[in-house]
Amino acid sequence: MKLFGYPEFDENGVRTLCTYDNEYSHMLMDVRIYRIPAGEKRSFCREGEEIAALLQKGKIILSAGDLSMEASRKDVFTELPYAAHVCTGDTITIEALEDAEVLVQCTHNDKTFPPKLYEPKDIPWIYSGAKGKFGNTANRQVNTVFDYEHEPWSNMVLGEVMNDRGNWSGYLPHSHPQPECYYFLFDRPEGFGASFVGDQVFKSVDGSFSAIPGGELHPQSAAPGFLMYTCWMIRHLDGKPWLQTDRCEDERYTWLHDAAIVNQPEFH
Repeated sequence: MKLFGYPEFDENGVRTLCTYDNEYSHMLMDVRIYRIPAGEKRSFCREGEEIAALLQKGKIILSAGDLSMEASRKDVFTELPYAAHVCTGDTITIEALEDAEVLVQCTHNDKTFPPKLYEPKDIPWIYSGAKGKFGNTANRQVNTVFDYEHEPWSNMVLGEVMNDRGNWSGYLPHSHPQPECYYFLFDRPEGFGASFVGDQVFKSVDGSFSAIPGGELHPQSAAPGFLMYTCWMIRHLDGKPWLQTDRCEDERYTWLHDAAIVNQPEFH
């Protein structure tokens, strides 16, 4: 089972992360990023699957079922997202007014539900609970587009994380039974970080992704000087949806919650 990948955009402008039958099929999702040139239109509709589309950059007209809006995002580092979510048989259409990149997440789901559009006001960035802890080195902002609390009929979770420069994310090391896919972008092309999956570690770079099996510990870190963006996508398990309270921290490190982290002494 492969745990990490460095996919490139193909000749059709598609960067494929996981599918139901590639080396990352344990994600139980189909996740791809589409480059859509200005003036072009793409539609997404699948029978027996739900679909979410997340604008990462560009200017588009975003339609979901009979809903439509204009959406614009300079990049993931300076502006909040727009997104669409539809059920089986419904269509998401993206008309590019300027060159755009859109992440599309799909999974099997026979339930029907109304189409939904999300605007930046619906999904603000908030600092997670680690701010100021662990020597102030695990600061990150999170937005959750939707999860079980927002859309209990969905089989997916979709959100974004922005690491402070040089900080950790998903810390303390934690796990949950559901599989999770991380898609990484950096604010500079030479930016990098580290992605831990169980006892293995991978160099995260712009456009790379992590395919984390259920039950594996998975903290992340960004190198000093670089903002690291992560699109995080979880697939609920049948009868066991992922909940915000499901975080299971490695007991070897829970003492850090109450520890006073002081600066390293200087040696002369």
